[in-house]
Amino acid sequence: MKKKIIAYNRVEKPVLDELKEKYDVRFFNSPEPINDPAFLEQLKEAEGIIGLELPVNKELLDHAPNLKIVSNVSVGYNNLDLDELKKRNIMATNTPDVLNDTVADTVFGILLAGARRITELDRFVKNGKWQQEAVDPEYFGVDVHHKKIGIIGLGSIGWAIANRAHFGFHMDVLYHTRSRKIAAEETFAATYCALPKLLEESDFVCMMTPLTKETEGMIGLEEFKRMKDTAIFINASRGKTVVEKELIQALQKGEIAGAALDVFENEPIETDSPLLQMENVVTTPHIGSSTHETELKMSKLAAANLEAGLNGKKPQNLIWE
Repeated sequence: MKKKIIAYNRVEKPVLDELKEKYDVRFFNSPEPINDPAFLEQLKEAEGIIGLELPVNKELLDHAPNLKIVSNVSVGYNNLDLDELKKRNIMATNTPDVLNDTVADTVFGILLAGARRITELDRFVKNGKWQQEAVDPEYFGVDVHHKKIGIIGLGSIGWAIANRAHFGFHMDVLYHTRSRKIAAEETFAATYCALPKLLEESDFVCMMTPLTKETEGMIGLEEFKRMKDTAIFINASRGKTVVEKELIQALQKGEIAGAALDVFENEPIETDSPLLQMENVVTTPHIGSSTHETELKMSKLAAANLEAGLNGKKPQNLIWE
């Protein structure tokens, strides 16, 4: 009898098809599968789960007595109750590194869009305003090259961002992280500094920390007040690392010049959010790693992790030892 696994949004079709050849795969894409009787029924026999952002907590695990491994198709794993998984001796994995360059590209894409007002000017042209008025200085953006970028969280993705900033745009790189990264200082002439100093000196502040108990709500009104009123804030980490209502206040009060956001406190973002009405805010729907090539690599890595765990081997990307 084939081992049963549950696949959940988002596993690429070629990988899903390969898994179906070897295992009894049941795919679910409901927004809250824990409320789906069919999902709960399949959990009873499932030995593995693979997918993106499924909340795996005590409630779910109580329905999954045979579970051996949960394989996240993402680098983040704040959706997993690690303590509960450890208690039950269930492995958990993620997909780091394969998405570093893709996410860094996205960060610079939205950073540039914010600095040069690209999305706003795109609407200016498409809405016919260019036919009616000149592109006056009020529509001008700001330079990115030779400015200061402050990166909060210099992990693998932060490193890729620093690489683009230093070598591509000749920017001064400031960074704040739990421990100094001497290699970054040698490679990018990066400067390690306390968070207040980074906020005060950076022209672009880029949030790239994982979401943990320590980083939840890490950036709020006090931090925005420390930034230059010409600064642009970029968040491509997790929405809850920022107090969103205080980001809105900072933008409304002119504490900062703008924001470029790929993540939000609640996703999808509510349609009545003030952020969606602000011309100086660039928004994308949490697509930092979403290219066809990278999504396929992530699914393949997640599947490899899953199969290792199902077959009694140590997965490559086990979250804890």
